[in-house]
Amino acid sequence: MLIETHNLRKTFGDTVAVDSLTLSVGAGEVFGFLGPNGAGKTTTVKMLLGLVAPTAGEARLLDHRPGDPAIMGRVGFLPEQFRFPAWLTAGDFLDVHGRLYGLPAAERRARIPRLLARVGLADRARSRLGEYSKGMMQRVGLAQALLNDPALVFLDEPTSGLDPLGRREVRDLIHELRAAGVTVFLNSHFLSEVEVTCDRVAIVKRGRVVRIGTLAELTRQTTEVEIRAAGLTAEVVMGLERWGRAIADLGFGIADSASPIRNPQSEIRNADSARLTLTIASEDVLPEITGYLVQSGARVYAVAPQRISLEELFMRVMEEEE
Repeated sequence: MLIETHNLRKTFGDTVAVDSLTLSVGAGEVFGFLGPNGAGKTTTVKMLLGLVAPTAGEARLLDHRPGDPAIMGRVGFLPEQFRFPAWLTAGDFLDVHGRLYGLPAAERRARIPRLLARVGLADRARSRLGEYSKGMMQRVGLAQALLNDPALVFLDEPTSGLDPLGRREVRDLIHELRAAGVTVFLNSHFLSEVEVTCDRVAIVKRGRVVRIGTLAELTRQTTEVEIRAAGLTAEVVMGLERWGRAIADLGFGIADSASPIRNPQSEIRNADSARLTLTIASEDVLPEITGYLVQSGARVYAVAPQRISLEELFMRVMEEEE
């Protein structure tokens, strides 16, 4: 494993920023680390990079302690908030970082133009960074993070400030890194990008990891079924509670509720295509649900399991009570 933590904890006074963080990330894996602002994501990255000392617990990076000079030359990092010297050109900026990494001059001369071309800045290599837009600064930051040909790279909001084309280019770059065996630890608020990029995801809330797994594993934990039928009465909908939670669609004239529908006197219009969503534990109960609807007199047009998106899962996790 390239990253391993065990009960990692960080407090600032009475504030717990990271609590009991235990995870592992393997070689060639793109690992998404998600959570709202203040959830402890950046503090976790700083501990893994050796920039902040943990209060308790332990972490290993490439089988060394974080910050160990023996391995930090194999780690790349793009922070969310960066301040690059405005008076340097892009080429000079990368050359300075190449010197800090100890790269030979010939290697720097070969690698810097190639990286600038890869992030779409080949024609701005001699422009000063003070002339760059935010998106261009983000691109040169990506080039800097990859300059040392890292085995492990931390990307904190790498698509911030980029247009849709730029975000797609970053996504393609991450795919290339994975194909080359590079491990990527990714913080991002663009959940749709994470969904098509990451192999596994951890969702962090108030300093704790509350969900972790592959996208398939996480989204399979909650199964939703879309039921489209006519003749759905309040009593029929209430009867579905034995299998899960029903949320009816107002757009089809059915009472809408975040909890099971409790009022059997609710006015429910027998629309030709009324629709509701039922949250169930397993698809194994679908035949029972269909049979119940038919026996109750409903005319069933569809009983279709739906895969929830990462964004939907994330919002539900954030809304859950502790």
